[in-house]
Amino acid sequence: MGAAGSKLEKALGDQFPEGERYFGLENFGNTCYCNSVLQALYFCVPFRDQLLEYYSNYKNGADAEENLLICLADLFTQISSQKKKTGVIAPKRFVQRLKKQNELFRSYMHQDAHEFLNFLLNELVDILEKEAPTAKNEAETSPPEKVANGPKNPQANGVQKEPLVTWVHKNFQGILTNETRCLRCETVTARDETFFDLSLDIEQNSSITSCLKNFSSTETLNAEDKFFCDKCCSLQEAQKRMKIKKPPHILVIHLKRFKYIEQLGRYKKLSYRVVFPLELKLSNTVEDADSEYSLFAVVVHVGSGPNHGHYVSLVKSHNHWLFFDDENVEMIDESAVQTFFGSAQEYSSNTDHGYILFYESLGANKNS
Repeated sequence: MGAAGSKLEKALGDQFPEGERYFGLENFGNTCYCNSVLQALYFCVPFRDQLLEYYSNYKNGADAEENLLICLADLFTQISSQKKKTGVIAPKRFVQRLKKQNELFRSYMHQDAHEFLNFLLNELVDILEKEAPTAKNEAETSPPEKVANGPKNPQANGVQKEPLVTWVHKNFQGILTNETRCLRCETVTARDETFFDLSLDIEQNSSITSCLKNFSSTETLNAEDKFFCDKCCSLQEAQKRMKIKKPPHILVIHLKRFKYIEQLGRYKKLSYRVVFPLELKLSNTVEDADSEYSLFAVVVHVGSGPNHGHYVSLVKSHNHWLFFDDENVEMIDESAVQTFFGSAQEYSSNTDHGYILFYESLGANKNS
């Protein structure tokens, strides 16, 4: 890796960003699903900054038990404080903790990067929520259980105790609204639910924009699917659609590339070509005001099937694109990003397909 590291330093030359570190992560036997997501999160600058700040405060404070949040913060601190600009780090402590905590990730089987990302973000939130009551002044004697897991529950419009908003929520959480219109009395029932990522169905030769349009398309509920309208007090035909009420600061889009095929009795990978732009306008929002986003990371699934293969990630840092493949890190040209859109034909030699996309809102402070 020494050679690869110095090659990267040579490629960037005097354009090497001040204070930045580009480190590969060692693979502990099929842990590429974990490495690829960790690289994407490391280059999610607002998240990284808040995690490092959390860790510096934590180290000065109580000596609580080790958990996944501490292991992640420790890993990011190790990377950011390296004397060398490039190299390899072994995320051993983090991977051990992950396996100890969730048996799903214990085997040496091929794991799903999206499941890992989902588990990790929810776990970080749980830890922060459990810490919150002790951090608040203890004059409030409310038991901690009331705070935990608040935001993950889909909420009706009824007023409930305000769920705690952590810095993980502030980065990744958005709000969807599920609108159902009764076709008899025209009453609209809206139910809000929070999300950390959007999972989109995909079609051949499509784009993220068209997938998002389908996500928010109107569906008619009739026959056995009729909707119980509270106003009519009976089952009625209705129209239903999902819209984004509050777009998140970091928009994570998961492309549903693994589909269960009834006839085969197993999952199949969809290698469809889905174009994801470097700049994305979100138009299916409640306010109808376009939210603009910029792509900064892509987790790529390499391989033809769901139960085997490999994960790598593409990351944009200080206007340069980098390719992370476990221990190896190299510079790539921005134009190379489009080679990961997918395949226009069913059978293609290209099996490197964009799987999880990370976009940052351009509305707030712009980190590139």
